[in-house]
Amino acid sequence: MTNSAEHSWTHAGHGLPQAVEPAPNTTAIATGLQLPAGFAAIAGDPELGPAITTNLARVEKKLREAISNSDPLADATSRHLVEAGGKRIRPLLTLLCAHLGDASRPEVVQAAVVVELTHLATLYHDDVMDSAPFRRGAPTAHEVWGNSVAILTGDLIFARASILVSELGSRALGIQARTFERLCLGQLHETVGPREDEDPVEHYLSVIADKTGSLVAASGQLGAIFAGADEAYEDLLVEYGEKVGVAFQLADDVIDVTGVKVKSGKSPGTDLREGVPTLPVLLLRRDAAAGDASATALLELIDGDLSSDAALAEAVAGLREHPVTNESWKIARQWSAEAVAALAPLPEGVVKASLTNFAHAVVDRSS
Repeated sequence: MTNSAEHSWTHAGHGLPQAVEPAPNTTAIATGLQLPAGFAAIAGDPELGPAITTNLARVEKKLREAISNSDPLADATSRHLVEAGGKRIRPLLTLLCAHLGDASRPEVVQAAVVVELTHLATLYHDDVMDSAPFRRGAPTAHEVWGNSVAILTGDLIFARASILVSELGSRALGIQARTFERLCLGQLHETVGPREDEDPVEHYLSVIADKTGSLVAASGQLGAIFAGADEAYEDLLVEYGEKVGVAFQLADDVIDVTGVKVKSGKSPGTDLREGVPTLPVLLLRRDAAAGDASATALLELIDGDLSSDAALAEAVAGLREHPVTNESWKIARQWSAEAVAALAPLPEGVVKASLTNFAHAVVDRSS
């Protein structure tokens, strides 16, 4: 994510790409060999485990069908991120929440495909906005084909998602449209930054609620709807998704300054070097404005020249040891705790346990 309003719109390349070695993908998830952190209870359940992994395999197959294109360039660009892999967290949440009702309904898998396609579409756009060189261990689409092709590919994938969601009916279409509106507003507000009269931390929390929380919330809600689950569950799943999505992004912020190389290939401190606003730095600016000398000194380093690896390592180490990093973890864990609290009315069982474990897992990781 970025707050910069200036972006490069020049092409990084022309024509069809060189072959790109894809990053390890989530085929293991689809075949039941592995599930993301926090979902171990699913794999251990003799009925739910096979049902979820079977449907994840169906989602994976339908994702590839949805993005296939007779045009060679459109087909290559659309397949780029799907084949790079990913945790498939959003469709997994759709499938899991469907087990609050009748998860065997075919609409459930289609809804799971819709949320993942929508997510993929936003990644193409985000990577252009952020000038990100890598995504999921592979070069980003704009690095291979240029900004314009990457943006149009994101639009194309969203169009495919819209076709699928239109087949699910007007209510699903409304949920997706409102979610996409929030995704766009979140990116817009992030790009222009907070107003002069707006608290930067509150602005940032609002941005990530829109950019991350909204689609996570829609994922669980759609699963419950198309499984015919009790309508009383929908609002609490939306609240859970919003809060766990924010917790996830806040944890990512802290991970960037912990000095651990993340699985995406992003080195520690990348956000610092690129001037991307994250919670620890926003809290540091707050403390510096309040007269904290240690915050002021560290902020001078962070706002200075971080082009050398040595300077970046010094900034990362300083921020890692500063109290704002622990404060950021506390805030992330508070959002996680609130997500768990939202689940209280759900019946006890593996669905509730898995959602609870996932909320804990997103703030208990190092990459």
